[in-house]
This record gives sequence, structure tokens and C-alpha cells, in this order.
Amino acid sequence: DVLYFATLRIKPKSTENTHYFCTDDELTYEGFFQDFGPLNIAKLYKYCLKLNKKLKVCAISKKKVVHYTSFNPQRRVNAAFLIGSYAIIHLKMSPIEVYKVLVSGSNPPFTNFRDASQGPAIYTVSLMDCFNGINKAMISGILNFESFNVEEYEHYEKVEYGDLCIVVPNKFIAFCGPHSRNKIEHGYPQHSPDFYFSYFRKQRVSTVIRLNKKMYDARRFTEAGFRHYELFFIDGSCPNDNILHRFLNICDESTGVIAVHCKAGLGRTGTLIACYLMKNYRFTALEAIAWLRICRPGSVIGPQQAYLIQSVAIIIIIIVVVVLLFFLLIIVVVFIV
Repeated sequence: DVLYFATLRIKPKSTENTHYFCTDDELTYEGFFQDFGPLNIAKLYKYCLKLNKKLKVCAISKKKVVHYTSFNPQRRVNAAFLIGSYAIIHLKMSPIEVYKVLVSGSNPPFTNFRDASQGPAIYTVSLMDCFNGINKAMISGILNFESFNVEEYEHYEKVEYGDLCIVVPNKFIAFCGPHSRNKIEHGYPQHSPDFYFSYFRKQRVSTVIRLNKKMYDARRFTEAGFRHYELFFIDGSCPNDNILHRFLNICDESTGVIAVHCKAGLGRTGTLIACYLMKNYRFTALEAIAWLRICRPGSVIGPQQAYLIQSVAIIIIIIVVVVLLFFLLIIVVVFIV
């Protein structure tokens, strides 16, 4: 009798007992290619503030609050992402509880979110993956709206201010690869390493990891007091075992925040940070991908998603084989004795 979610074909009018609102035209996603969501963490933060205010006001007059959306599949799934994430963050509902409420009734199923590429939607994450990612981030202490600075996020995510995002507070910043000097190319600003020094020091960045080909002299960072590592692999590809292990070791051994970049700070950068989330925070591959796309839209592209999922499958197979061999050894020892 308080909060509802509705999919409607016409725009409703609020009544004496019910307040309707819609965010389809207010909180929108800026796609790279054919991707359309999920909405980023700043949009989710603003939605939570908006809904908390509405619930507080409507509680006085005892009005029902209805978040409605259209039958447009992309707008509808983004709207469901917002209210479902709100329920997890503020109402302390579990992801499965939220999902069951949203899929109840006779409405069409929710479409999946796709990666930032063109062509058929092969590499997707579901609404449930996003809810699980939000929940895992809360449990891990990665998501904390009490300390989230929405103005800072929206400022620095812009290309002209660095195109960077904090994806794990006090641990990872993902950013667009610097160039040798500040310049404008094809209408887009490009920044030299010096551009980032002030912000990196403010965020206690100690280490910079470059994954793309050399576009600047690494000494620009090292002479400014930052450690710098080279872990190059081809754009759009997946890291080999040596690069993966080196990355994880650097991250485990480094004190301070680690700033990671490739060319755009999306594919290669997101893939390796996802591996760290899976190893150290026990995210599943799809939870890690969903969380990264919420923090930094466009993260993990194409076959990189398959790589993360297959890596988990291989690890599970190895664990199962080891466990079976262990029990087999016990049986053999018992039989001999």
C-alpha cells in the first residue's frame, strides 16, 4: 500500500490517493553504439534521493507512490533497474525478492542489457545480474551512498575533465589513456599525464597501470612519484595468464589506489578489474561485469565477457577435480590401511 511499479500505455494523472511519476525522459543512458543501459551510479543515486523525498512527502498525506514506465523495452528495463536497486539499497530486500515482484503479472519479460558494440546482442547481462551486482557491492562495502559524491562523479566522467571513474573506492580508478600532450583531436580533448596528477594525489593514487600501446613517456608518472607498470595486450582482446597474474599480484601488493587505463579505459581495463573483483570480493563474472557497467558504462566488451565467464568455469572444474582427487586419495589410504 505504499510503493508500486507499473508499465502503462498511457500517461496517468495523479489523484487524491495516488502520486504517479516517471523518469524515462529524465534519467537517460548515453550509449556508445547499440548499448542502452544499465543507468550509471550517478543516475541511480539521484533516483534514490528523488524517491526517498516522494515517499516522505506522500507518507504525510497517505498517498500511494507509483513509478510508471512505458512498454518500450529499453526504457522499461532501466526503470525496473532503478526501482529494484532502490529496494535493495534502501528497503533491504534481497535481489530475488525484488526480481520476483517485478516479473509478477502478465507483462512481457525484461530485455537484457547488451555490451557497448554493434551487431547482434551476444554479450549481455540481465536485470537480475545487475541486482546481484548491486547487492554484492553493498555487502563488500564497495557501494556506499553515504560517502558517494555525485557531483564529483559527474564532473570527472566527462572527457574534458579526464574521463575517469572510481569503480572500487580506495582501490581502483579506471580512466582513458593519456597522451604525450594536451590537445584536441577530432573534437575530443586528450590529456597528458600531468593533467591527472592533482586528482590522483587527492585520491591517494600510488600506482598507474597501462594496458595499451605507449602514447606517453611513463617517466612523466614515475618522476611525479607514481609507480608505473606496463601490461600491454591488444585492443579488444583478452589477457594471457602471465598478464593476469602480474596484474593481480601488483594489485595485491600495492598500497594506495591503483589507476588503470587502456585506450578508452573500458574493455581491457574493465576485464582485469573484473578479475580482481572475482578473486578478492567473490563476485561472479556477470556480477562483476554488471557492477563495472553501472560504475563506468561501456566496460567489458565482446569476447572479454566470454573470457571472464569461461575463466570461472575453468576454475570451478579445477576445484572439483582437486576435491575428487583428494577424496580418492583418502579412499585409497583407508583401503590400504
